[in-house]
Amino acid sequence: MKILLTSLLLLCALNLFSQMDKQLLKDIESIEDQVIEWRHDFHENPELSNREFETAKKIAKHLKSLGLEVQTEVAYTGVVATLKGDQPGKVVALRADIDALPVTERNDLPYKSEVITTFLGTETGVMHACGHDTHTAILMGVAEVLSKNKHLINGSVKFIFQPAEEGPPPGEQGGAKLMIKEGVLKNPEVDAIFGLHINSSTPVGTIRYKPGGTMAAVERFVIHVKGEGTHGSAPWTGVDPILISAKIIDGLQTIISREAKLVDEPAVITVGKITSGTRFNIIPETSEMIGTVRTLDADMRTMVIKRMTEMVPAIAKAYGGDAEIEFQNNTAVTYNDLELTAQMLPTLQNIAGDDKVELIKARTGGEDFSFFQEEIPGFYFFLGGMTPGNQTPYPHHTPDFKVDDAGLLLGVKTMSQLAIDYLNN
Repeated sequence: MKILLTSLLLLCALNLFSQMDKQLLKDIESIEDQVIEWRHDFHENPELSNREFETAKKIAKHLKSLGLEVQTEVAYTGVVATLKGDQPGKVVALRADIDALPVTERNDLPYKSEVITTFLGTETGVMHACGHDTHTAILMGVAEVLSKNKHLINGSVKFIFQPAEEGPPPGEQGGAKLMIKEGVLKNPEVDAIFGLHINSSTPVGTIRYKPGGTMAAVERFVIHVKGEGTHGSAPWTGVDPILISAKIIDGLQTIISREAKLVDEPAVITVGKITSGTRFNIIPETSEMIGTVRTLDADMRTMVIKRMTEMVPAIAKAYGGDAEIEFQNNTAVTYNDLELTAQMLPTLQNIAGDDKVELIKARTGGEDFSFFQEEIPGFYFFLGGMTPGNQTPYPHHTPDFKVDDAGLLLGVKTMSQLAIDYLNN
C-alpha cells in the first residue's frame, strides 16, 4: 500500500511539472534571441583568464536587473548570484565558465574576435575557442527565466560564473579552486552542482553524458634540460639540449605505449611547447619543454608521474646532460556522481528526447569543474553545437573553432529543468 501511495504521489507530481513547464517553455523560447545576442557580444569581446573584467560587468548588470543577490570579484573576476524560490528547500548551483583563450580567430563569423593582446610575452589574438561564450549566455538566460518562475522552485539556485577555467596565468591563483577557497559553495551551502560544455562535434539537439569518470585529471609539467653550448659546426665539443629533449619526448611516449594498461583507461602525455636556442649555428646551453598528462585512473596517474620523474633525468644523463621535471595539478577527474546522474537522466531525456541523449565513453580533456565535484555531488554533460550535416567540425582550442547558435536553446531548457527537478524531488 505504501509503495502504491508513493507511486501515485510521484505520478501527480510529474503531471504537475508537465503543466507548469508549459509557461517555463514559453519564457525560454521568448529569450532565445537575447541569449544569442549575448553570446555574439561575448564572442566578439573575449577576455583571458583572470582578466574577464568587462565580461563580469555585463553579467553582474544583468543579474542585478533580475533582482538577485549578486556578488562580484569572487576569485578576482567571478560573479555569483542567488535566487530564492517561493518555497524553502535545498540549494543547487549552476556553473558557467567565462574566460577565453590566447588563440587568433581565423573563421568568417560576422562577430569574429579582432582582439589582440600579449600573452606570456607573445602577441596573440584572443578568442572564445572553447565555447565559454555560449556557456555564459546560456546561464544568463537560465537566470532570467527562473527568476520569472520562482513559484516552480522549492529551495534556492546559485548561479556561478567562473573565471579562469583554462587556468590562471603563471604565479596567480584562480578558477574553481579559488572560488571554493573563497566560499562559493557556502552561504547558502550548496547541495549539488550542474555544468555543461558545448561540443563542436556533437550535433545540435543532442546531449551526451557519462556516469562516473567523464574527463581526465590534468597535470601540467615543465622539463628543464641543461647541456653545454657550442658552435653548431662542432657538436662533439658540447652537449646538445635539443637532441636530449627529442630523446626525452620519444622516451615519454613509451610510458603510454608500453607501460600504461590502456585496456582499463586511456592516458596521454603531450609536449605542447619547446623553447631553446637563438641562432641556426649555435647549439644552446638549455632547453625547456612544457606539456600535459591526462589520466582517468588514480593508480595510473601515480604510475605515469613516477615513471616520468625517473625517466627524464636518466635520459638526459645518458646523453651527457642534466634534466629535471616539475608537475602542477590543473584538474582532478571530472566525476559524475552516480546517484545524481541516475536521478537527473530522466530530465535530460524529457527535455531532449530519449533518442537524443547518448551515453559516451570518457574523454581525455580536462575540466576544473572537477574541483566542485570533489566537494559536493555534481553532474556535467555535453551539449550539441555542430550544425546538422557538417562533416568537418573544427576541434576546440583551434583558430577555426565554431559552434551553432541553434544549440543554445536546448542548453537553457536543460539547465533550467535540471535545477527545478532536482529541488522539487
